[in-house]
Amino acid sequence: MLSAALSYSAIPANKPTTPAAASTPAVPVVAEQVKSSDVPIYLGGIGSVQAYNTVTVHSQITGPITQIAFTEGQLVHTGDLLAQIDPRPYLAQVDQAIANKARDQAQLANAQQILERNLPLLPKGFVAQQTVETEKDQVAQAAATVQADEAQIESARVQLSYTRLSSPFDGVTGIRGIDIGNIIHPTDPNGLVVVTQLQPISVIFTLPETDLPRIQEAMAMAKGTLTVLADSQDNKILLDKGTLTVLDNQIVQTSGTYFAGIKRAS
Repeated sequence: MLSAALSYSAIPANKPTTPAAASTPAVPVVAEQVKSSDVPIYLGGIGSVQAYNTVTVHSQITGPITQIAFTEGQLVHTGDLLAQIDPRPYLAQVDQAIANKARDQAQLANAQQILERNLPLLPKGFVAQQTVETEKDQVAQAAATVQADEAQIESARVQLSYTRLSSPFDGVTGIRGIDIGNIIHPTDPNGLVVVTQLQPISVIFTLPETDLPRIQEAMAMAKGTLTVLADSQDNKILLDKGTLTVLDNQIVQTSGTYFAGIKRAS
């Protein structure tokens, strides 16, 4: 139990009390059960906010932009259409590959029919052994050609899919790097647009190397879950909080500090 010691002066019974003394309120004494608890230890460091992911959307093919499907500064989601390249040349390549496969399948079917017709004649001597062997080779060659056509169709469809430029993750678009009607190239330095992921976001900060053993011990005791608070520069506003998930594997020799980070702050 906690106790409080009070000091006071006795007032003689025969001495009248003054009005000021009579109006003084009594001071309550509160007793509390003694208990133990963990006291949080705060370590301060200077940090910077960094986007969790940042990507410049480039085209993998060359073609004119026929549609811009976003506005600058817009919140986009994974798979959202950002721009459309004219797909007609690539659709033609797909159609041509499909037609080539149909032609080669017909040739394969014809070669198989000839071989099946001549195989029963071989034991009777009505057809030469060399002829049958040649027909077997023709069937195998036609089958390989059909497989190559299937690969060509898949390649043409992949090229066609590149005409659709989409967002790789949830984020915010930046300034558009190309306008509708222009021809985009894979080598364009600015690409179409920069998409920045802001949710979640990461915070990288520095701490003195002397704090490293304490943090490692605390992470071991807490199974790696240490809370990090991100305050404003004047330490008056709590901006956000997250979980410490990364410690750099080297110390900056010039400053005697190391980097730590919140990789998935909310």
